[in-house]
Amino acid sequence: MDAPLWTEQYAPDLADLPQSDVRERLTLAVDEPMNLVVQGPPGAGKTAAVRALAREAHADPDNDLVEINVADFFDRTKTEIRNDPRFAPFLEGRSRMAKRDMINHVLKESASYAPVSGQYKTVVLDNAEAIREDFQQALRRVMEKHHRTTQFVITTRQPSKLIPPIRSRCFPVPVRAPTTDEIRDVLAGIADAEEIEYDADGLEFVAGYADGDLRSAILGAQATAVEHDEITMQSAYEVLGEVGWDDELASVLSDAEVGDFTSARKTLDDLLDDEGFDGGTLLAELLRVARKKYDGDDLARLHRLAGRIDLDLAEGTDDRLHLTHLLTLWATGETGERRGIREQSA
Repeated sequence: MDAPLWTEQYAPDLADLPQSDVRERLTLAVDEPMNLVVQGPPGAGKTAAVRALAREAHADPDNDLVEINVADFFDRTKTEIRNDPRFAPFLEGRSRMAKRDMINHVLKESASYAPVSGQYKTVVLDNAEAIREDFQQALRRVMEKHHRTTQFVITTRQPSKLIPPIRSRCFPVPVRAPTTDEIRDVLAGIADAEEIEYDADGLEFVAGYADGDLRSAILGAQATAVEHDEITMQSAYEVLGEVGWDDELASVLSDAEVGDFTSARKTLDDLLDDEGFDGGTLLAELLRVARKKYDGDDLARLHRLAGRIDLDLAEGTDDRLHLTHLLTLWATGETGERRGIREQSA
């Protein structure tokens, strides 16, 4: 897609954020900077909201907003971190540093620089649920040392993974998943600005396809518009209908249901390792597919089990273990009997 991404081209200003409570809480941090934990599901608009805050708060947001995605460190090698142009100036001549020390050094240096404009700058740690506890302790010390000139904003889908000293120093900003109506209104505004023809069914389809992920909805609408110069039910289905991993997700549930754990586990491993799913996102996708596949008592039971597993994912460290546990519970009745055996005997 050669054109600019709509997610960047139509990034909202603070006043345009669709959730009034989020607007109000972030507006408080414009004139009275405070540390924040912006929490919510993937694609809800957490990063877009923080960038809107920075544009409102800083005369020079390009220099006074520092964004550090946790995955840029914890999912990369030391060589990759050193060669990243964003971090290379901080790490020059420090090739013998341990990875943990490299991360701490970049954070300290980013926080210690004086703001280019105004009285403070903003440092954002994105996807903070992946931060190890030892690094969080270092982060706490940096926050204490530079609290007069640096506002720290932590975005996460799992605030419970933050240590209490971090949470106690931050004002919480919950961001819920947008409703279908909210997504549809955003898409209509973008389509109008782009002078793209659309109909209500097309926007409804794209919003439903995104399942509460605003970023995914905007990118899906742009892909449809690029391919067909319009956003209708038919055009959106042709572009988006076959996209995704619904068949694989359905097979995970079906294989587990009949006791074929080898196949279910292999598909689960592929989605986690090869396709880049994290545990929370994969659980949400499994439930989305399950709503098409099951109904009644079966669907209700799966949702009850998923609620238990979601808590385990938030508190635990091994997504694979907890999701495998879900598949085991799904294949097992409340008395411990396998579903298939119970149904055959019924």
